Amino acid sequence: MPSIVLATVNAKFQHAAFGLRYLLSNLRELREHAVLKEWSLGIRARDVVEELLALEPTIVGFSVYIWNSEILTEIVTLLKKLRPSIIVVLGGPEVSYEWEEQTIFQRADYLVRGEGEVAFLELCRKILAGDPPPLKAIPGGLPLLGELVWPYQEYNDFDLEHGRVVYVEASRGCPFQCAFCLSSLDKSVRAFELEPFLEQMEALLKRGVKRFKFVDRTFNLKASVSERIMSFFLERYETGMFLHFEMIPDRLPESLRPLIRSFPPGVLQFEVGIQSFDPQVCDRIGRRQKFSAIEDNLRFLDQETGVHVHADLIAGLPGEDLESFGRGFDRLYGYGVAEIQVGILKRLRGTPITTIGEEWGMIYSETPPYEVLRTAHLSFFELQRLQRFARYWDLVSNSGRYPRLTEALLSRGAPFETFLQFSDWLFEQV
Repeated sequence: MPSIVLATVNAKFQHAAFGLRYLLSNLRELREHAVLKEWSLGIRARDVVEELLALEPTIVGFSVYIWNSEILTEIVTLLKKLRPSIIVVLGGPEVSYEWEEQTIFQRADYLVRGEGEVAFLELCRKILAGDPPPLKAIPGGLPLLGELVWPYQEYNDFDLEHGRVVYVEASRGCPFQCAFCLSSLDKSVRAFELEPFLEQMEALLKRGVKRFKFVDRTFNLKASVSERIMSFFLERYETGMFLHFEMIPDRLPESLRPLIRSFPPGVLQFEVGIQSFDPQVCDRIGRRQKFSAIEDNLRFLDQETGVHVHADLIAGLPGEDLESFGRGFDRLYGYGVAEIQVGILKRLRGTPITTIGEEWGMIYSETPPYEVLRTAHLSFFELQRLQRFARYWDLVSNSGRYPRLTEALLSRGAPFETFLQFSDWLFEQV
């Protein structure tokens, strides 16, 4: 039986817990005594607890996110009731900030805050040696990336055979200070050594992996690194390859453009966070971007490449009303992006957005995913309409299933207002 179980509940089956694979691969001499267990939302807490108890572990480490905190709270509660001797260790963004009042923290034995590869190993060593530390909330610190063990061997044959997403990263951190984002708490960007990283990618390619999702927050921050990574994959291109990158929307230097043009259509997906086209709103949330450069880059991607662009807008930002959001949506739609992801602002624990309150009338839900319910410029009813708009836009337009319906609808007038009316009508019918 394993001494250590690393466990989580993923949002979907195809998602693989990248962070837990990092912890697992960095357990050093304890690796052979550890296993990884993953479930998906929809699983019953009692069934998870049954599996965990059957393994008879000494330590169970849970990765807690905004989407699984409720079921993991139930799981931890049951686990400690049924077998109090099991040491429960928490980690993940949902419990790394404002943890003191959270029920799941109160029920657990330890919390490793932030990046946990080194701190979790040291904690396990002490617990298994019979010398558990007195401090319950343990800071993870910033491990030296060059000293970490790569996690990619922890994607097993089952993961690859069942088409699970293979997450990879060439860097950690973000240089920007967007108030709504946890990455704004990073002090700098830290990069892995490039050639050893590419050796790991080569190994995954040889195992048959063709779909890679880079989790770097700013993949194109340094053009020379972006060029090297893209060239590496282009040189090894095979049918079925797919590469997802999160890109800074106003930074697409000329040196990258010929390389991007060289990829066949559908191979590259760029996720670009626009969030708002209102300059005052962007200033308010600490988001600096050059709108003219964004327009130029998105038009280039639409007209000269086969890149699938997934662009994000956030509704409910402080100071943005329905009309302003609609203008931004219409502007983005006009740039020809393949997907527009409309999200409702969330109050993520620890983010600077939590300090923007009374002046802008920000009222948030107290349960996950902590979405804004009302602002000084958007009523609860307007945000309800925007939620429905986002859901129906995903189903009708982003899904790609109804191109003729989307085209017919949006040919009648301004895209946002036209589809908002359609979503109002559709909601009344169902």
